[in-house]
Amino acid sequence: MLGVLAFGDSITNGGGELQWGVALQSWALWTARALGLPYTPYATDGASVRSVLDEQIPAFERHAAAPAGPFDLGCLYIGTNDVRAFDWDPFAYEQGFGEALAFVAARCERTLTATIPLDLGRPRAGAKVADANAIIERRAREAGALVVDLSSFRGREVLMADHVHPTAFGQIAIAERALAVLEADGLPARTRPRELIRYETTRWGRLRGDATYAYRHAKVSAEAALNLARLRLGR
Repeated sequence: MLGVLAFGDSITNGGGELQWGVALQSWALWTARALGLPYTPYATDGASVRSVLDEQIPAFERHAAAPAGPFDLGCLYIGTNDVRAFDWDPFAYEQGFGEALAFVAARCERTLTATIPLDLGRPRAGAKVADANAIIERRAREAGALVVDLSSFRGREVLMADHVHPTAFGQIAIAERALAVLEADGLPARTRPRELIRYETTRWGRLRGDATYAYRHAKVSAEAALNLARLRLGR
């Protein structure tokens, strides 16, 4: 077995600001570390389901030493950019997601995907997210894949001010949920991501963090309101 294979967008690619000195690493990487397995990532920032099919999977097939696997675990988390796009097409997304999930499942002993937080983005993506989640759950059942429920995933500690990208602790929180799903399926973790980090908070640091978050959140909210106004005027 070759460890953990991951496809997806920036959420799975990881990277970004430190949080109390904790590096922002991919939830899939934290999952691999907790399982004690090697990690093979192909996720890219800004990816859609078409990016997975047209770019990431071909890159894997070209560069992987063993493109047929087998991997212990395959992670596919994709749809955030699809559902936030103005040209959201649920039928195309379902077809593409099903194809990508089948590719991963054929090479992995277990396949893991995740739903999308309902409170996604500013302006909010709205009802489209529930439609995407229904597709994810339906296709996962058909492929025999495990699903991490992130529909209620929200909060300042785990999400950045854009209400899209996880913070460093948010990535860890997703990994913890993923590990719980895997454990229920018979794959226990050797450790927990929270046990792999060390950090300390200070009163001044918390106040500075509160001010920074408030500023960024206000900026994102103002930009969202302006964009909505422009859309309404353009109709």
